[in-house]
Amino acid sequence: QVQLVESGGGLVQAGGSLRLSCAASGRTIRRYAMGWFRQAPGKEREFVTSISWSGGSTYYADSVEGRFTISRDNAKNTVYLQMNSLRPEDTAVYYCASHREIFQSATANVRDYDYWGQGTQVTVSS
Repeated sequence: QVQLVESGGGLVQAGGSLRLSCAASGRTIRRYAMGWFRQAPGKEREFVTSISWSGGSTYYADSVEGRFTISRDNAKNTVYLQMNSLRPEDTAVYYCASHREIFQSATANVRDYDYWGQGTQVTVSS
């Protein structure tokens, strides 16, 4: 049974920072690209960032480029999302996901991912 568990969400003021973690079990993620997505109330789930299986390439949504950083620690089977300069429009539930195929590059398509975490709430106050 593959499980992804996000943590690190919370309430932060605009301009602040948070670091999200996604711990995987039941799947050794070192062969899988990983992604972060988010969903705000009343909106569709949207791509935030992803990292290739090797960690050698990353892909960011325009809205977070330069503010967010994705990284992975394969020894800990964990993926991270460092979020700086947070804005109220970043408020959402953040989900991590594992690509459905091994040895893939970083992708933005939600259909490329087969396992998802339960999400962690990030709220940015103005």
